[in-house]
Amino acid sequence: MDLYRAKLGIIGMGRIGEAVARRARGFDMDVLYHNRTRRHESESMYGFVYAELDELLEQSDFVVVLAPLTEETRGMLGAEQFAKMKSTAIFINVARGEIVDEAALYEALNEQRIWAAGLDVFAKEPVAMDHPLLTLPNVTTLPHIGSASIKTRLAMMALNREAIINVLDGDEPKNRLT
Repeated sequence: MDLYRAKLGIIGMGRIGEAVARRARGFDMDVLYHNRTRRHESESMYGFVYAELDELLEQSDFVVVLAPLTEETRGMLGAEQFAKMKSTAIFINVARGEIVDEAALYEALNEQRIWAAGLDVFAKEPVAMDHPLLTLPNVTTLPHIGSASIKTRLAMMALNREAIINVLDGDEPKNRLT
């Protein structure tokens, strides 16, 4: 499926969603987005269009999930949602596996109700080698390794070094997890 002048639907329009949407404009894609809060500035600046989830699913050629995993998003994409998508649509999940009902996605792909899927997250990771989605020819999978670039890993090491120094100096680390 061609990206040029296609319609991209983004579920989860945070920082990463907006970055993906801006890049999509380089392919002259129309961008629909669904988010718990509207991004009025991005709408006026870039022409992104807010849509209810059903509308986004029905109209999009590509659906990209970038939402955080919350009680509201857990299992939000299942058989009912896949049935609303175009038969030529490509579904991409790079957010969290538990947002998607994987059995429903398998059925939609296996029965060719949607064209294809690109996944780098699964509900249970690491994904089992006998996972049904891995058997389909219209599924492409990658490990969830967005942080594996050299620049990002060096920045992560610098944050760790800074936290260790803070603790040794008796200070609170800046990025403490509680």
